[in-house]
Amino acid sequence: MTSYYAASTVGNPAANIGIFALFVVVTMVVVVRASRNTATAADYFTGGRGFSGPQNGIAIAGDYLSAASFLGIAGAIAVYGYDGFLYSIGFLVAWLVALLLVAEMLRNTGKFTMADVLSFRLKQGPVRTAAALSTLTVSLFYLLAQMAGAGGLVALLLDISSKSGQAVVIAVVGVLMIVYVLVGGMKGTTWVQIIKAVLLIAGAGLMTVMVFAKFGFNLSEILGSAQEKVSEATTKGVASRDVLAPGAQYGGSDMSKLNFLSLGLALVLGTAGLPHVLMRFYTVPTAKEARRSVVWAIGLIGAFYLFTLVLGYGAAAIVGPDKILAAAGGQNSAAPLLAFELGGVVLLGIISAVAFATILAVVAGLTITASASFAHDIYAGVIKRGKVDESKQVRVSRITAIVIGVLAIGLGILANGQNIAFLVALAFAVAAAANLPTILYSLFWKRFNTTGALFSMYGGLISTIVLIVFSPAVSGTSTSMLKDMDFDWFPLSNPGIVSIPLAFVLGVVGTYVGRDREDPVKAAEMEVRSLTGVGAEKAVVH
Repeated sequence: MTSYYAASTVGNPAANIGIFALFVVVTMVVVVRASRNTATAADYFTGGRGFSGPQNGIAIAGDYLSAASFLGIAGAIAVYGYDGFLYSIGFLVAWLVALLLVAEMLRNTGKFTMADVLSFRLKQGPVRTAAALSTLTVSLFYLLAQMAGAGGLVALLLDISSKSGQAVVIAVVGVLMIVYVLVGGMKGTTWVQIIKAVLLIAGAGLMTVMVFAKFGFNLSEILGSAQEKVSEATTKGVASRDVLAPGAQYGGSDMSKLNFLSLGLALVLGTAGLPHVLMRFYTVPTAKEARRSVVWAIGLIGAFYLFTLVLGYGAAAIVGPDKILAAAGGQNSAAPLLAFELGGVVLLGIISAVAFATILAVVAGLTITASASFAHDIYAGVIKRGKVDESKQVRVSRITAIVIGVLAIGLGILANGQNIAFLVALAFAVAAAANLPTILYSLFWKRFNTTGALFSMYGGLISTIVLIVFSPAVSGTSTSMLKDMDFDWFPLSNPGIVSIPLAFVLGVVGTYVGRDREDPVKAAEMEVRSLTGVGAEKAVVH
């Protein structure tokens, strides 16, 4: 996933703003209507568990397919070809881990948040605190990347080149996000994500058909034309690349290949530990619907990533990698430039509005996840020790959403124009290292105890952040966040290949070092409940 900042415009800014405003009006009406039935904590946090598997699957696709997926992957394929498509494969394969290992059991065991599962048979206070800290960290990094991306995307599409103008746009996105969450809760946010997913997949599908039509519905023609255009290009050494074979981006040195392996590991394992994705499993009434929702999500996300293959190579063939890289947004401008070539101002306006809608839906989902985690896990679970009524939990969640929103706006403005690619990769790496080992051990290992959970979660969280801070992603290279500084001693941009195995090992070490023995009755209850759904929230046994 790549950052997308820009400084020149394409198409008609008024049309872009108009189409985006129409989306905001329509979704706001939907959110207000959905909010009429938000009475209890279950309504606010999980949409009353009233969504079907297909509805939730579309919403998961909406939550998962961020603007960085749409713009970044299409751009990476346009410039690097085969190697760019490896992002798509990583993001898609990750869903098999979620489907086979996590979705159903998580739905059966938890109530509102990931911490419900992790603390089910362990000590509530320390485990809930660790899980909430991990959730807030992942959500904040993901939010920061999306908010900063909004400022950069705006420069290309709306002709706002000043930092102050981009800061205003970031603030507008943040305020809209807060309103969606405050008014609609999970129900309203889910409908925003469903609308956005339909628009994004339909928009990408339409562009894919248009690209195919231009080349007589012949994929070989598209690939051949893309390779020809790359061969003609002179910018940034693109001419020397074979975009139909592996190695254009991650070939060369062994360190480059190791870096790709580390990134791939974080992407594949990170999805099953992303709190805002895991929370979506609680919005369905049964474990069967949780499985159905993941199957729907895999189908939709898989189709979208196949579209990106055609869009990426289509952009290389029609626009040309030299023009893409010369544009202010760099490789991230591939999809907007292709839309402009295919359908002029109107299609560009629609695609740009979809990109904005994508940012809006993703940040709303992240905000409600983070605020629910604080309200349910820290406030209700740790501070009040479970002695708090539901209305207070919802009130605390709403206050937290405002605080997180303001924080995201401030940090997004500060990060605008910086290299934000590592923030998204960090969110996946933290989720994979801090969350996934503990989730799997909690569900599948009877001996696992509180010490093991704390070792695994804090070890994964701290090691990931420390290694990222001292990596080339932050300093030491021309593409680093801090270009003028050099304190990188860890050679890989993504620490997944080190921090994820370390977190798994720490979970085992902590379990054998820890003296605490967990309640065998609770462990047996968790096993039965996770596998059968007996005793789960609104459970129906199948």
